[in-house]
Amino acid sequence: MVFVFFIAGCQVQRPAKECPIYMEAADPSPDKDADWSTVPPGLMASVGSIDHLYAKSSIPNIEIRSGWEGTAWKGERVSAQLVLWSKEAVSQVEYEFSDFESPNGEQLPASIARARFVRYVITDEFANGCGRRVPEDFATSLSPDVLDPLDCFDMEPQTTRPVWITLDIPSDATPGTYTSTMQLFADGNKHSSFSFSIDILPRVLPPASEWAFHLDLWQNPYAVARVHEVEPWSDAHWNALRPLMELLAGAGQKVITTTLNKRPWGGQTEDAFGSMIGWTKKSGGDWQYDYTVFDNWLEFMMELGIKSQINCYSMVPWGNELYYFDEESGEEVKVRAEPGTKAYADLWVPFLRDFTAHLEQKGWNEITRIAMDERAPAEMQAMLKLLSETAPGLGVALADNHQSYKLYPNQLVDLCVAHGSVIDPVDREYRKSKGYVTTWYVCCADVFPNVFTFSPPAEAAFIGWYTMAADFDGFLRWAYNSWVKEPLLDSRFRTWPAGDTYIVYPDGRSSIRFERLLEGIQDAEKIRILRAELQNDSAAGAREKLDLLNQTLGAFNITQKPDGLEDLMLEGKRVLVELSKK
Repeated sequence: MVFVFFIAGCQVQRPAKECPIYMEAADPSPDKDADWSTVPPGLMASVGSIDHLYAKSSIPNIEIRSGWEGTAWKGERVSAQLVLWSKEAVSQVEYEFSDFESPNGEQLPASIARARFVRYVITDEFANGCGRRVPEDFATSLSPDVLDPLDCFDMEPQTTRPVWITLDIPSDATPGTYTSTMQLFADGNKHSSFSFSIDILPRVLPPASEWAFHLDLWQNPYAVARVHEVEPWSDAHWNALRPLMELLAGAGQKVITTTLNKRPWGGQTEDAFGSMIGWTKKSGGDWQYDYTVFDNWLEFMMELGIKSQINCYSMVPWGNELYYFDEESGEEVKVRAEPGTKAYADLWVPFLRDFTAHLEQKGWNEITRIAMDERAPAEMQAMLKLLSETAPGLGVALADNHQSYKLYPNQLVDLCVAHGSVIDPVDREYRKSKGYVTTWYVCCADVFPNVFTFSPPAEAAFIGWYTMAADFDGFLRWAYNSWVKEPLLDSRFRTWPAGDTYIVYPDGRSSIRFERLLEGIQDAEKIRILRAELQNDSAAGAREKLDLLNQTLGAFNITQKPDGLEDLMLEGKRVLVELSKK
């Protein structure tokens, strides 16, 4: 459902309506110390902090505020959070924004504001990070994360319900301070009002498609088919994929995740990846390849604006297993072929020749990468030797947890190193001179920073700042939507901390984690723009401003969580605002 904004004058009485919602999971660890008898009658409401995860069964320890103020560039998205709580059931909670107006009469439509009810999912704890998990061995709780765009919401008694608010500032807005009144309704009646004031600076953030930040969140279309109960690659599947991938494009995603063969990561996720290319061994021994799904997937993603790079997994799959259909036997065949062996070459050489010809025909050869994930140096070297001999024009992408990039400096067009790894300055400059992409990633092994469903929200925003501070081109996360069995209810998985396998939800629902990650990417873009401007500015004071920016950014080049992370982020943003004012 789409959130409806009423732009006309406030109505005192709302028409009665049903507020259909899905049922959340029961709270596995309710706050037994919460004394809801101390809460005054009726719905309580206040502006809260986007850095805080408000527990469903706890009474918010919060100073009541009815106003919010923020600062933004034109073209930027900014977030706020409202918190509701009540000891009694409350029906039909709704919102209405007025137009945003400045003192000089400029207006922005109420539709730039959007409110989404925050829903709770079961989460666990980091504990030992990676490794098989028996649910009973880990502390569990409810965590607020899902952003649900409902028309209205019915609240249970003795519960807290956050509301996530985003303001999408038009790129052509006139600079100035704009204020809107958000009216809160409960039980069909007017309840209270909140003021939202945004100071729009004379700076423009380019559209996401033009951001330099190299974002690579791996997509899993097969999970979408399973959760939505549709046939893979049917019309219904494409319809279910669209809102999810539009959300990804809006964050500046650069890379399309594709598969060359079945199960490149084995069965590590709830939904194993199928092959986007059909491999058939003909009765006479020749090979035939069907690129229908591969082509349709790429064209679909490119239409949405994700078209900078194609990553193809994998010539070194986990377990070195490959699959093809054997025409003579009429069955699927699974073979194990290790890089460097004759069996490996017999499978990959004919494929690469056909594949490169297909890419050239489609005009995709320049942006296509043969991609590997955490493969050992010996396997990588054997694969790269065959690739350079058979398809020397194809670039290579590697998520490297072996610190082995020095072994193949001229073949890794896209290098992503594990968090905490340091790329030697000489190598970094060499890669820059060649135009190669250098990014970093986190996974189940990293307690900070991360985007688990229990991670402090500021960590997601920190990712953008660390990217710039450590001189990376962008960020990779292995799972955009490798959903668990019931992603809207329980974010835990059998082998990793909760939320590790996905950051967004079915039907294109965003999350607190995803919105904060987007915030950090926007900050990274602003840092890039300001730094380039100041480096080329000979005016008095430009050097001091550049030094301030670099000194501020230096505090973010850390791999251990500092005390006062939220304060560090606030100071960084304060400096950005200061430097953004002309």
